[in-house]
Amino acid sequence: MTIGLSHHLVQELRSDHAGETGAVYIYKGIQAVAQWRGDHELMAFAKAHGATEADHLAEMENWLPAAQQSRLLGPWRLAGWLTGALPALIGRPAVYATIAAVETFVDHHYQQQIDHIHVHGGPEGLLPLLIRCQADEQHHRDESAALAGSHPGLLLRIWCRTVGWGSSAAVVLARRL
Repeated sequence: MTIGLSHHLVQELRSDHAGETGAVYIYKGIQAVAQWRGDHELMAFAKAHGATEADHLAEMENWLPAAQQSRLLGPWRLAGWLTGALPALIGRPAVYATIAAVETFVDHHYQQQIDHIHVHGGPEGLLPLLIRCQADEQHHRDESAALAGSHPGLLLRIWCRTVGWGSSAAVVLARRL
């Protein structure tokens, strides 16, 4: 489906594919710790959100052939798994705050792509896909933010800023590699 994709959109879809790969692994990391702890609530949360991210990943793979995907998928998987597992070791509020931070970044990232297509156009079917993915991510963000509570501690705020910075840096790398 790369016909009609500008160089810019290929780079953006590469970053989306890498991000959705990382997201799938965030939830795998959460599930691993939740299973170890016997936390059924967190396991259900991770399975439901992980299924959505797996759907997004499959959609991105339909748009972007393997030859154009990021060459750093191994590191994205590891980074995603750690981004899920580490806060899960702390507890549910840390997981929910982490997901809210990640999804806040992803919402803005998808919005930039949607705005680009509104101005420059794109192939048929891509804009509705990005809008649907963004809506799913907004739902994840809002649900997680509500579950996280309103008073995260200093260390959790620092962690969430680090996760946001890492997400931003990952997009820059994934666009190129």
